[in-house]
Amino acid sequence: MSRKRKKYDLNSVAVIGNYLPRLCGIATFTTDLCNALSEELGDQGEVVALAMDDIIGGYSYPERVKFQLRANVQADYLRAADFVNVNQFDVVILQHEYGIFGGKQGAHILRLLKNLRMPILTTLHTVLAEPTDEQRVIIHELARYSERLIVMSDKAQNMLLDPFEIPESHITFIPHGIPDVAFVDPSFHKDQFGVEDRKVILSFGLLSPGKGIEYMIDAMPKIVAEHPDAVYIVLGATHPHVKKATGDAYRHGLLQKVNKLGLDDYVLFHNQFVSLEVLCQYLGAADVYVTPYVSPAQVTSGTLAYAIGSGKAVVSTPYWYAEELLTEERGRLVPFGDSNTMAREISDLLSKDLERNAMRKRAYQYARPMVWKEVAKKYLELAVAALKRRVSSPKPRHGETKRPKILDELPDVNLAHLRSLTDDTGILQHANYSTPNRYHGYCVDDNARALIATSMYCAVRQDESVAPLIHKYLAFLFHAFDHKTGRFRNFMSYERTWLEKVGSEDSQARAIWGLGVGVKYALNDATRDMATRLFLEALRKVETFSSPRAWAFILVGLHAYLDVYSGDAATRRLRIVLAEKLHEAFVKNADDDWPWCENTVTYANAKLPHALLLSGQWIPEPKMHETGLEVLEWLLEQQTAPDGHLSVIGNSAWMTRDGARSNFDQQPIEIMALVEACAEAFRSTGDKKWLEQSRRCLAWFLGRNDLNAIIYDFKTGGCRDGLQPHGPNANQGAESTLAWLISLLTMFELLGQEVLVSPMPTGSG
Repeated sequence: MSRKRKKYDLNSVAVIGNYLPRLCGIATFTTDLCNALSEELGDQGEVVALAMDDIIGGYSYPERVKFQLRANVQADYLRAADFVNVNQFDVVILQHEYGIFGGKQGAHILRLLKNLRMPILTTLHTVLAEPTDEQRVIIHELARYSERLIVMSDKAQNMLLDPFEIPESHITFIPHGIPDVAFVDPSFHKDQFGVEDRKVILSFGLLSPGKGIEYMIDAMPKIVAEHPDAVYIVLGATHPHVKKATGDAYRHGLLQKVNKLGLDDYVLFHNQFVSLEVLCQYLGAADVYVTPYVSPAQVTSGTLAYAIGSGKAVVSTPYWYAEELLTEERGRLVPFGDSNTMAREISDLLSKDLERNAMRKRAYQYARPMVWKEVAKKYLELAVAALKRRVSSPKPRHGETKRPKILDELPDVNLAHLRSLTDDTGILQHANYSTPNRYHGYCVDDNARALIATSMYCAVRQDESVAPLIHKYLAFLFHAFDHKTGRFRNFMSYERTWLEKVGSEDSQARAIWGLGVGVKYALNDATRDMATRLFLEALRKVETFSSPRAWAFILVGLHAYLDVYSGDAATRRLRIVLAEKLHEAFVKNADDDWPWCENTVTYANAKLPHALLLSGQWIPEPKMHETGLEVLEWLLEQQTAPDGHLSVIGNSAWMTRDGARSNFDQQPIEIMALVEACAEAFRSTGDKKWLEQSRRCLAWFLGRNDLNAIIYDFKTGGCRDGLQPHGPNANQGAESTLAWLISLLTMFELLGQEVLVSPMPTGSG
């Protein structure tokens, strides 16, 4: 007996995207696509999903989801690539939207794609007419790794041709899928929703301000005046990201508008995310479907596709996808934000049964090729063709074969020791081995660094579990600040007694640095307001400071603050004043053999060129930026051993202008400063040598140092207090642990931006 011939020469397909029960349009699309592909393949092939998670712990997925990726955990992307490669899936189909992946503009997904061994098809859910440089790079990288880019509208295809300049041969049009439903009379389903004998107007989808529901509500009084039996149903839960950011403020605003207009019996909110079966029943009950979106920049809309596929008479604003689908009298378009025209067109359709039904039939017939069965066939045919091309013309892997393995596998960020060192007051300075040492109490320096580390962690990992820590460190800084003197006290005993009236310039500057980062990566408006208030108060006394390191710490903090409040003229002026002082110190003290600003190279050295790099870019002052690069390169040369590993200047006697140098005690804060400075050099120049230098510096913690000793403790999450002649200092204090965490988080952040760097800007910021 002969075996049944396979319909498609495929054994397995992996689909990457959001997945139900996560609430979003792409999750619905991915789920429906997987179901359709599986049904079309039958028992001759397997379809699995890799789901993107945006919450800790993920979702309760169905069995089809075989792998979950935390969007902001870069290691998950490499592990996912390993999972797909090990399972030898024939083809990968990626659902792409900038916002669902981690990294700048979703760049983390590229690290997964470049390590896959099989053909990739990428469905683009967003294509922009005026992309940023970063968004343009992402699309070009997707095209580089993908056999085909799939679009769902002619408009999207045209935009890939121009402005993205993707070759036409690399683009395939496949329409948005829709459920295959019968063409039914709306009266059939109305009793299920308590609207029998009424004319139903419907909008559905996750609720967010861009949906323009307020304009449709404003249209209802005129519609009701002509059609007293009309009712407008708004179906859909509030979008989870909107709810997280602003709660249900948008929905409540709409409800208040309904109440104010006296429309409580005419506008009904069904606040739920319904199953496909129930959604089709709602669509079946609608006489007119409305999409009153507020922006033209939308190349696809699942809700509009579903409405057309259900044979609905549609009234819509003229966003790109609607303009395309509703031509040839398949619907009516009204101007954005024009409630009067919307009311007139809807009332006209409700009055003309013959015209409305003719429009419904045109829409239904047009959408037959869009049913999921037909869409799945097109995807599978494209997948088979891609697989055949790959078999006949193998491509080398995109992965970086020469990258140091130790940095391909960055350790996970472990905050266990940080939490151990932190009590209700703040973070303790020291530890005996990994046990907190209460004797030496607390200091502003460490609490400022802890604020930096936890703020970065929250931003990079999108994990708000560190919020209590952030509040503790911010509260410590607030308590440390003397509002009468305008200065921070630095050292506090374990009994919560301040041990000095005024701290050093450096401690004031580190606090400002920490607060600036706290402003940039604030959890919410309240936290940002708190950090901003203290930041600005702390700046009042700093213009007279004389320490170059204080200037540098302050400048880095100013830059972080100005990332948020770029229009603060007084702060911009202060940046210029301090940057010029720092640059002048280098100019006055340097010669051909000694480019340093002092006669001794001491501590946190790379923070000085780091400040020049930032200031030189954004003032802008190219010579300042050039000096920063030259000094950083010199520091690295002075701290590179013959075999290439980092050999840090020790703090027992530093390095002096006459050539004398201490090799030990090597301190982790030096590595932190180098990693951050090299990262900024890479961002501002795009020269990958700086990326490699930052990797080389981080490797110091992991054993690439003078003694081949591992400084980071993988078990505790702490970092040993430096490298001494006999080996690592076994104590794991706050300064060292925070230096490690900030260095590691900088690398995670940097690797997420690796494909997105651009040359130094020419304008101020």
